[in-house]
Amino acid sequence: MIGYAMLGTNQYEKALAFYDKLLAPLGAKRAMDFGVSVIYSNGQGPMLGIGQPYNKQPASYGNGTMIALQVPSKEKVDEMYKLAISLGAMDEGPAGPRGDTFYAGYFRDLDNNKLCFFHAEGM
Repeated sequence: MIGYAMLGTNQYEKALAFYDKLLAPLGAKRAMDFGVSVIYSNGQGPMLGIGQPYNKQPASYGNGTMIALQVPSKEKVDEMYKLAISLGAMDEGPAGPRGDTFYAGYFRDLDNNKLCFFHAEGM
C-alpha cells in the first residue's frame, strides 16, 4: 500500500551520507536523485526518500511521526540499530522485545526524524 515515505532534512549532504551508510546493509541505494531529494530502494517494496522541503521552508519533524523499517530478523534489528547510533543517531529506545512477537530499536536521525528497525514474527 505504501509506495514511499519522505523525510525532510536541513543538512542535505550530511543526511545523504548518513542514509547511504545506514541503508546499505539492507541492500538499499540511491534509486532516484533529483538534486534536492533522493529516493532509496532495495528493489523490494516501499522506498524511503530524503530531501529538502519543496516549499523551501526549514524541514521539521512531527511529534508522533515515525518511519518503521522492517528487517528479516532480531539480529538484523540489533545490527541496524547499532549502526544508526554509530553514525550519529540519537537513541529513542534500544533494540529489544516489545511484547511477545515484536522486536524493535528506535532512534532519531541527524534531523531528529524518528525511525525504527523492527522484526515481527509472522509478518
